[in-house]
Amino acid sequence: MTPEVTPETTRVAIIAGAGALPAALAPCLDRPLICALDGYAPQGLTPDMTFRVERLVPFFAALEQAGVNTVTFAGAVQRPRLDPALFDPATAQLVPRLFAAMQAGDDATLRAVIALFEEAGFAITGTADIAPDLVPAAGLLTGALTDQDEKDADRAAVITQALGAVDVGQGCVVAQGLCLATEALPGTDAMLAQVADLPAALRPDPGRGRGLFYKAAKPGQDLRIDLPTLGPATVAAVARAGLGGIAWQAGHVICLDRPAMIAAAERAGLFLWAR
Repeated sequence: MTPEVTPETTRVAIIAGAGALPAALAPCLDRPLICALDGYAPQGLTPDMTFRVERLVPFFAALEQAGVNTVTFAGAVQRPRLDPALFDPATAQLVPRLFAAMQAGDDATLRAVIALFEEAGFAITGTADIAPDLVPAAGLLTGALTDQDEKDADRAAVITQALGAVDVGQGCVVAQGLCLATEALPGTDAMLAQVADLPAALRPDPGRGRGLFYKAAKPGQDLRIDLPTLGPATVAAVARAGLGGIAWQAGHVICLDRPAMIAAAERAGLFLWAR
């Protein structure tokens, strides 16, 4: 188990979205306050409070009253649809700033959110600081790589960097140098399902290399928030897509339940590679 890394003088709030990551972080912290964005309940945790973006300033006050001085963001959310009728006067003053960031893309929105929390006096800590075991360093976790796999990963890294530079996605699928799919707003599951449905005529001969799914952070991304995440369900989706494995940017991608990921990959004959 990852040792607790939070000093006694610090109380951390987990700003939680959907998925298993908030529950994976909670045991690594001393008395974390679980705060769920309305509509995005985390798996396996009961939130201590639920908040809405339209009442962000009162939420900051509630955090301070609860003794929180540090926050971490964990879990999946989509851009919320804001209800003008719910804004309190103080949060309403932030509306132009929030709207401008949301129109500029996901990365700009996340940077604006971080800035608002910091301006309210909260430190931001990332998953890698709280639970470094969830963010693997470079190495092959299981399976074996071929020369073609390494070439496909090189190609996928270039493509993913280009996607991230324009704030489109954090992943792609490459087989024998050909890009079969790129990640966009629908997300990883939709992309891998698309690859699974590709007719054989559009795919290169699997005997020369089955290809891989590659995941990486966006160039210049603030690594304290929105790190790409993989888990056992990703491994299953990659197997259904007929690929040979998963590669990702070492130190920049979260692996949830690594033992289960490795076991699933070994059953399916896939490699897992922190590149």
